[in-house]
Amino acid sequence: MTLRAETPAPPSARVPRFSRAERWVHRATAALMGVCVLTAAVLYIPQLAVLVGRRELVVRIHQYAGLALPVPVLLGLASRAFRADLGFLNRFGPHDRVWLRAALRRDRRRESRPAGKFNAGQKIYAAWIAGATLVMLGTGLMMWFTHLTPLMWRTSATFVHDWLALTIGVVLAGHIGMALGDPEARRGLRTGAVSEDWANREHPLWRP
Repeated sequence: MTLRAETPAPPSARVPRFSRAERWVHRATAALMGVCVLTAAVLYIPQLAVLVGRRELVVRIHQYAGLALPVPVLLGLASRAFRADLGFLNRFGPHDRVWLRAALRRDRRRESRPAGKFNAGQKIYAAWIAGATLVMLGTGLMMWFTHLTPLMWRTSATFVHDWLALTIGVVLAGHIGMALGDPEARRGLRTGAVSEDWANREHPLWRP
């Protein structure tokens, strides 16, 4: 009896997801956010402060990284693809409400989580982190330029800045954890393309 060799399944086709400009915006923003989080940890955790030292230098790095945080997004507005994706992120449709209800019920069936290029969770995260960044920038400027605002404003700004920083750290940890669990999504941010199988499974309403 002759054994017939199995023919390997052809690899899934690749479809473009992110332009080069979009990938650089994400990388630059992630790098600046990482610097802000790490320097904040050094400033507020005594053990790290003692280990690193040079508090004034750490403060300066934190301030300038925070000031530069919106710059990649502003530069990215020159890209048509980036502007188009901002439009997708800013549009919340009926299918997004279906996705959210399924997420709250922990229903992982494909048909229960319809999504376009971005799912509802990604849209909410993008809106929240953009708003949080602006609040952090505003409160940080009030803390930096102390002569511009009354003491009560600076005290309130410090309170909001510190607690929102902690919240951002927790949310970012969740964001990174979800990214680590989806290698194909990470590949899309690294190379700009994803497999057609992944796109059909995770974003069935998306038409590249």
